[in-house]
Amino acid sequence: MMGKVMSVASLVFAIMVSTSVWAQPPRQVAAGKDMKKDLIYATIGDRPLKLDLYLPQEAKKPLPLVIWVHGGGWMSGTKDGCPARRLIADGFAVASIEYRLSGEAIFPAQIEDCKAAVRWLRANADKYGLDPNKFGVWGSSAGGHLVALLGTTSDTEHFDVGDHLDVSSRVQAVCDYYGPTDMLKMDEGKPATARRRHDGPDSPESKLIGGPILENKDKVARANPITYISPKTPPFLIVHGDADPTVAHLQSVLLYDALKKENLPVHFHTIEGAGHGKGFGGADVTEMVDQFFAATLKSEAPIENKQMTSKSKASEPRGAARSAQGRRPQMSYEQVMARADRNKDGKVTKEEFDGPPRLFPVLDRNEDGELTRDDFR
Repeated sequence: MMGKVMSVASLVFAIMVSTSVWAQPPRQVAAGKDMKKDLIYATIGDRPLKLDLYLPQEAKKPLPLVIWVHGGGWMSGTKDGCPARRLIADGFAVASIEYRLSGEAIFPAQIEDCKAAVRWLRANADKYGLDPNKFGVWGSSAGGHLVALLGTTSDTEHFDVGDHLDVSSRVQAVCDYYGPTDMLKMDEGKPATARRRHDGPDSPESKLIGGPILENKDKVARANPITYISPKTPPFLIVHGDADPTVAHLQSVLLYDALKKENLPVHFHTIEGAGHGKGFGGADVTEMVDQFFAATLKSEAPIENKQMTSKSKASEPRGAARSAQGRRPQMSYEQVMARADRNKDGKVTKEEFDGPPRLFPVLDRNEDGELTRDDFR
């Protein structure tokens, strides 16, 4: 029994670190929300593609929408546990989308799916009370790469296939968290602690395009968001840690420099000492993201056409510590309640919980379907 507990604890810790969900700020999701789960936005053969849509209740006018695109090296990840849900409290609708992973289909399937989701949401804007002219996207890692592609191809028909082709896949704002850009330079500028080589035939990048990247440079260029930058590219907020061992900080430098060269609105924020999603939990970063979407999707004032950089220090990880002996993560009852107890009743149900789905049954130690103080004694 003890061995089982230890292995489960190790799994929990791995989930927490790999997804960075518990390194994010408290969710602050409004209690009054309406969730539309598993809406089918496209069907590829007999494969349905789904999204979850979160709507504030009692909205009095069409809502700006932020679409979350998950990471996972294009090989893994799901639409569950969407960290963008906290924006509901600020009057945004939020969608979290799935897309075909590289084990199922190679590039450009992933961006084709993302664009299909944007078109479907815009085509159904009236039905769900969305403002079709105020769509933003936000993604991390592989999701950051895909939202950057959504942004730079906004004024083109690149990658638009499938249904609703009479509707635009354009987006009005892009928040790119540490996404790859030029895959041929993934091994440049990485910290000494980085062990993965990205130019090998078994790398996530090679699996994405269906062959070794060094032998398929034309395909790599097609997957590079920088390739498509134009005067109509929407505003970007780029956030990257300078100690990222997975996607080197240089990848975002390249994107920023390319946007700056075209005199496009872009803010590049570097988190000093932050890794691949680790250290992003500071209030300053949360506020910066909130202000970016408010300025681009809510304000009627013209967006300032300026290029700027800024820096902050990495935040301390929350709830991710464990003992040297490998015991369970030392998350406190108070930390879990602050992040997930939306109605402030001192407990968290499975429906309220927005961490990795596999984490809930492990935290629910008395198996009563709720997280309460008893589970943390």
